[in-house]
Amino acid sequence: MVNARVIIDKFIHLTGFKGFCLLVGIGGMSSLSFPPTYCVPILLFTFPILLLRIQNAKSRKNAFAQGYWFGFGLHTIGLSWLVNAILIRAQDFWWLVPIVSPLCAILLAFWTGLVGVIYYWLRPSGLGKALLFAGLWTVCDMSRAILLPPTWWNPVLTGFPWNPLGSAWEIPGQLGNILIQPAAWIGVDGLTFLTVLLVLLPIYGRKGWIALVGSIVCWVVVGFIRLSPAPIAQKDTPIVALIQGNIAEDDKINNTDPRRIFQNYLSLTEQGMQEALKLQAEQAIPNRPIIFAWPESAFPGAIQYDSMARSVLMQAVKGATAGILGAITRDDQEHIYNSLVVLSPDDGSIVTQYNKTKLVPFGESQPWYIPFHVVPGAPLTPGSGVESIHLPGVGAFGPLICYEVIFSGQVVDEKNRPQWLLNLTNDAWYGNSAGPRQHLAAVRLRAVEEGIPIVRVANTGISAVFDPYGREIARIGWNVHAEKAVALPSCLPPTLFSQGGRLIPLIISILCILWGSFTRKRYNI
Repeated sequence: MVNARVIIDKFIHLTGFKGFCLLVGIGGMSSLSFPPTYCVPILLFTFPILLLRIQNAKSRKNAFAQGYWFGFGLHTIGLSWLVNAILIRAQDFWWLVPIVSPLCAILLAFWTGLVGVIYYWLRPSGLGKALLFAGLWTVCDMSRAILLPPTWWNPVLTGFPWNPLGSAWEIPGQLGNILIQPAAWIGVDGLTFLTVLLVLLPIYGRKGWIALVGSIVCWVVVGFIRLSPAPIAQKDTPIVALIQGNIAEDDKINNTDPRRIFQNYLSLTEQGMQEALKLQAEQAIPNRPIIFAWPESAFPGAIQYDSMARSVLMQAVKGATAGILGAITRDDQEHIYNSLVVLSPDDGSIVTQYNKTKLVPFGESQPWYIPFHVVPGAPLTPGSGVESIHLPGVGAFGPLICYEVIFSGQVVDEKNRPQWLLNLTNDAWYGNSAGPRQHLAAVRLRAVEEGIPIVRVANTGISAVFDPYGREIARIGWNVHAEKAVALPSCLPPTLFSQGGRLIPLIISILCILWGSFTRKRYNI
């Protein structure tokens, strides 16, 4: 077996513009491991090059640059789908089209640069090289969920943990089901740690390759064993009708024909309820509750003041225990919220609402120093935090709006654990690109981490339902005008990750950083 070091050695000492292009290039190549391409083997080439270049850096500044430009390429290509959001308002922000993803990468690459400079400072030896690098990468990657440098002076921004490397294993189908099971114990950040550690093993030659193959075999066996229990029971959970209206984003923004949009959703909801009632009749559980759900901001108007529309909707869909709609709402102080609204089956009155807490940086919230607002309308106000909503006869569910679902370990009210999760989203902004697929991967991983089934309802797709093992049990594809009724499975007992949260991968990473520190080479640096 060929030593990977022999193949990549000629890339290690490139300097100047060639070295810069190499780093940005291999960073961009690494993004191919993300959904929807899942080209994980490419990391066996790119990450050893990065580690060895940092190890051979001439200074701490140079080591930071090695990591920074790698991260710049990684996030520029990984977030290239953001251009679709700008194209919707190209007449106003045409100049952002070629630079929107590089602008985001400029911030996000700070963390990979930090990996480089700390690794160079510690300079481990032996197995400590891979352990230290994996630990540093994981800790710095986890930090993206807290803040984006240099936005510490604007507390509204909530971080951007998009595309952790652990999501590379979220391959569609049974193979992905098997590979993502360790997330139930260590979360997606733990998968990130394992990914970086494994792809660095080839730097140790034949023994490294043997360890890599053996580790993958063990990983598959563990995942297969966890998926082997009997089918999940279906009790204490409702039948949910997913309503995917497939409204073009231009129509939503301009709101030129709200009556047509409402009628579109009303018609689909009636069809979804008919399907749900048939499913209810087939179920062994008598009188199983039925809920229908519209996507994020689907209601075309001021839902709080439109009692007639709410009443018409609930009268037309007799048999529903509750209706759940995405809508933009205001309070008495004129604060604007991105909300999930629950309607009563009796008269359509608003039973309760949940306001989105984690707002999209530079879209729903932005620093004061940005003189324009990409998403139309005034900046939104964040809600009060994650919660569980209890519905009579249904039990508790956990509401999540759009990108809140990407925050590992922050999607469930720990003191009031829900029986299922509901994610309302509108990915129409991102077009038929990698963006909606990457978002969907995060949804699937949250189900595995928490051991809770999750329902995702998207405006233009992809809507889906995953059981608590992350297995897909229903889907409505992209750009489809459709509905689908699904009987939700029950949740599992709390997983190890649901109890320990991100502290688990953090402790693993810190222990490996300490190990690497103790194997530090004594150089005069």
